Amino acid sequence: MRVALLITGLDRGGAELHTVQVAKLLRARGWQVAVFALRMGPLAEELTAAGIPAARFHPLSLLRFHPHLLHAHLYHANLAARIARLFLPVPAVISTVHSLAESSRRSGAVRMRDLAYGLTDALADITVFVSTAAAGRHVAAHAVSAERARVIPNGVDTERFRPDAEWRAGTRAALGLGAEFVWLAAGRLMWKKNYPLLLRALERQHDAVLLIAGSGPDEAALRTAAPSNVRFLGARGDLPALMNAADAFALSSSVEGLPMVLLEAAACGLPCVATAVGGVPEALLAERTGYLVASGDADALAAAMTRLAAASAEERAAMGREARAYALARFDLRAVVDQWERLYRAALAEEA
Repeated sequence: MRVALLITGLDRGGAELHTVQVAKLLRARGWQVAVFALRMGPLAEELTAAGIPAARFHPLSLLRFHPHLLHAHLYHANLAARIARLFLPVPAVISTVHSLAESSRRSGAVRMRDLAYGLTDALADITVFVSTAAAGRHVAAHAVSAERARVIPNGVDTERFRPDAEWRAGTRAALGLGAEFVWLAAGRLMWKKNYPLLLRALERQHDAVLLIAGSGPDEAALRTAAPSNVRFLGARGDLPALMNAADAFALSSSVEGLPMVLLEAAACGLPCVATAVGGVPEALLAERTGYLVASGDADALAAAMTRLAAASAEERAAMGREARAYALARFDLRAVVDQWERLYRAALAEEA
């Protein structure tokens, strides 16, 4: 069966990286896979190296691939796939929504996108959400009909993201880290991740270091505002090693669907402190694998970080073990792709 994956862009982001991982595993399981993007990016090279065609989306390029199923990811690609179905012979279309609100900062933009989703809902056989929270909000906003909504979480490669004592020792030595408590944050340096909140909370962590892995449009402003115990690492390809080097992970987002970095941290056995937005409470077991705080509350975030840093090494290790077990049980990439395969076959059988 030929599956075309359509995504808004192929830059390095959580949804994009997850789509690439799914494409690789589908190909390994015998599906014919091609990836199309409205905007090309560095992940195209990774796909090509894995033997998966990657091209800018054009109706003719999609027609030449002649997919049995078109699976779109993110708002613009979801709309493009639905509209393409009006003109191209695509038997089945699946949309995937990766966030609680796929929009800019403006609440008006959320309403307009909900309206666009609602008007084109019938053009998708199924709309899949990465978290129950995201599905519930979109159904309540009439952006998708409840009977067409499904939830399949993001998946993490638990063989790549795993606890490793050698990685920890080697990476801490390479970064010049000693016995200080090390926090890690990772992701695009943009408004949705609300790094200014994290920097305000860190002002109380005088004996800790915060490593920030990632790049983005807010980088210059964040560097200017950051206290001296913050180190910006830029975009990194060694995130599993960095997660092992850290003592805990921090997420200060304002908007999320089901953040990949939180799943990856859990798979590495890293306890976390995070803002309770979107599907974050579905990824972090409160008081068991980390602590949840209200969005936008710097005092609560600082208190939770202080509490986790003050816990004994044994307590943090126990939280990490439970986080790893939870990631294996619910978010392992292979089990998640099993769910996608079942959904693909059901959609194709219904269309047939």
